[in-house]
Amino acid sequence: MINRADTVWQSPALVQTYLDGVRGAIPLAKEQIEVMLRLLTARENPMQNFLDIGCGDGVLAAAIFARFPESEGTLIDFSEPMLKAAATRIDHLKNKAGVIQADYAKPDWIFKLGTQQFDAVVSGFSIHHQPDERKRSLYSEIFSLLKPGGSFINVEHVSSPTKWIESVYEEQFIDSLYAFSERKGWNKTRQQLTDEFFNRPDKEANILAPVEAQCEWLRTIGFRDVDCYFKIFELAVFGGRRRA
Repeated sequence: MINRADTVWQSPALVQTYLDGVRGAIPLAKEQIEVMLRLLTARENPMQNFLDIGCGDGVLAAAIFARFPESEGTLIDFSEPMLKAAATRIDHLKNKAGVIQADYAKPDWIFKLGTQQFDAVVSGFSIHHQPDERKRSLYSEIFSLLKPGGSFINVEHVSSPTKWIESVYEEQFIDSLYAFSERKGWNKTRQQLTDEFFNRPDKEANILAPVEAQCEWLRTIGFRDVDCYFKIFELAVFGGRRRA
């Protein structure tokens, strides 16, 4: 792939800025994770293993391990700084968790998993960095990695249907950033945070797609029980299951 904007996430400085000053401000982040966990808990079969792609610092994987302590997890990301953060977060689970550096923008990423299949594949705020054609191909690859009855859950940034709705989302996120900054005692003005939000270095890496379209892609691939399970403006939890 040529001129990929998502390579900014290989920058240690950007990763640290995100982990320290942005992720904690994501509106209703705990609720999004709880929706993911509720869907995984509703599975008919025990959770034996899962795959977290674009794992970042492992926040989703850590939540899954906490809910399903007997499970084993594989975490994948192409960003070395993110993988280092993930390894630190799950250091106490070395016998249950594996961390792999792989770039799922390229179809050969799947070969690093060998013949493994998983009870669940999850992803958090990552796949939206791929062009739509690659998103669709990746969803097919994820489908092939699921055991019968396995679940795919994507906690994701999606596009707004109109510019007005996008503006409401942006105001909400800036409000959340300001509240987070106040709690941290950073003494930043709302205008400073607004300027940082609109001029952030990773903005060009976002290739957002409507959640309705992505759900339809999943149905076409063969996922069932496909839905947008949670949504607030541009933040969505959606996915589906492979037939048992």
